[in-house]
Amino acid sequence: MHNQVLDAWYTHSLFTWRWWIGVLLIVIPLALWIKFRNKESSDRLQYAGLIVAIISAHLDYIGTFFGLWKYDYDVHPAFSTYIPFSIFILPITVMFLIQTKPKTNLFIKALLFAIFSLIALPIVDWIGIYDPVKWNYLYSFVIQFFIYILAYFISRKNKFNELIK
Repeated sequence: MHNQVLDAWYTHSLFTWRWWIGVLLIVIPLALWIKFRNKESSDRLQYAGLIVAIISAHLDYIGTFFGLWKYDYDVHPAFSTYIPFSIFILPITVMFLIQTKPKTNLFIKALLFAIFSLIALPIVDWIGIYDPVKWNYLYSFVIQFFIYILAYFISRKNKFNELIK
């Protein structure tokens, strides 16, 4: 079975224009993050980003497992989630939103993040990367709203103590 998946990926996905879009969706956000991140707050922001990546990847796995949506062009066949979204775009977008204008109301930023899903998902559906088999974009809107709120509160935590030798 694994050989069939790998063969199908080699034949139908690898180096296609949709595959290259996936690669760019990894490289561009990562390069922007490295260049423009707030270096004094990197650890705190990346902790929040890691939580977003973990939650997003798990929800993506659950959604694809139950056939709620599917991805037709994976960047790499070994991952059951679409890596550009779960591990790069969503966490990096959250980290940028948290670091930019930190005094802005968190619900406004959560709303912006949720609206982002209403814009991005139809685009990747239209170009044939994402297929919402039994899924409505509004579900993602609500989920993204709450993911941002959770990440915001995690980024504000001051409960870390120093490590003692």
